[in-house]
Amino acid sequence: MNVNLKKTGKSTPLSVATDPRWTRVLARDKRADGEFWYSVATTGVYCRPSCPSRTANPRNVQLHDTLESAKATGFRPCLRCNPDGLSIEAGNAALVVKACRLVEQREEEPSLEELADAVCLSPGYFHRMFKAATGLTPKGYAAAYRARKVRENLVSGNSVTEAIYDAGFNSSGRFYEKSTGMLGMTPSQYRAGGANEEIKFAIGQTFLGAILVASSTKGVAAILLGDDAETLLRDLQDRFPSARLIGADQDYEAIVARVVGFVEAPELGLDLPLDVRGTAFQQRVWQALQEIPVGEIVTYAELAQRIGSCKSVRAVAGACAANKLAVAIPCHRVIRTDGSASGYAWGVERKRALLDREARARRYKECP
Repeated sequence: MNVNLKKTGKSTPLSVATDPRWTRVLARDKRADGEFWYSVATTGVYCRPSCPSRTANPRNVQLHDTLESAKATGFRPCLRCNPDGLSIEAGNAALVVKACRLVEQREEEPSLEELADAVCLSPGYFHRMFKAATGLTPKGYAAAYRARKVRENLVSGNSVTEAIYDAGFNSSGRFYEKSTGMLGMTPSQYRAGGANEEIKFAIGQTFLGAILVASSTKGVAAILLGDDAETLLRDLQDRFPSARLIGADQDYEAIVARVVGFVEAPELGLDLPLDVRGTAFQQRVWQALQEIPVGEIVTYAELAQRIGSCKSVRAVAGACAANKLAVAIPCHRVIRTDGSASGYAWGVERKRALLDREARARRYKECP
């Protein structure tokens, strides 16, 4: 009879294959790390559940409720998964944190080689590890950190010059080259909370209901969907609280008409400049969204893979939710792994309606 020896933290060889913990070992479940360990008689090692080593025959395995029980076998700790200390993933995360702190503490942006040397890794491996953990390259993280620091300094009342140099820019020229993309407006306007920025807007109707289109001098800054014009206008005011909103512009109605036409027939494309404001990571996600063809869908996990950040599925979903350019940045083309169309800022029913219309348009295009 198979017996689980709870007191010793061991299980008989015959019981391992049917123990639910063994299923977690087969799945290399990282969430099981720290809950139990296992040892392998043929190799003389003990491991954590997520160990990437070749799967052992369960007849040669013992499961242990405690690390002490695993050590009591007299076997050595596995060199691949380091069961006595931090997991490889946790160890890498600690190195990434160390590199991030180094970026934040340096006045000037450190090179990739300097960062890799600080954590005792090769530049190539460090670059891949950093991007997998944060969704950004080390250079991208440094740029995003400096942009955040500029924004914080401008809001706190520092002068533009102080904000520039405190964020690590060694010349005002280099900063002003990137300032509009970084802030979405001039530094002086950002410091004043976006005051005096002009946002033109107009409201129209589509098969999805009401639509509000708003533009800055740079391009279309918002496309909002909703049930009524009043709610959309309040949403616009919340998104641009200090800007001067200008409505009822007859010339701007033509822009809205083009956007409405695009919503009705997305396969025609939208040939208008966009004013895309977001973090470096968000902009990477939004760029990838714009590359999804009409009539196609991807999962959040697939989108994370496309931007080279497989472990950032939640962050990718957050970037989709933060999108304020409905349809132009087609976050509606992203679904959950189970195929459900949940998670859309303007309502799941609108998301389904958009996907159905695009699928029909694609089928019609493909018909001989």
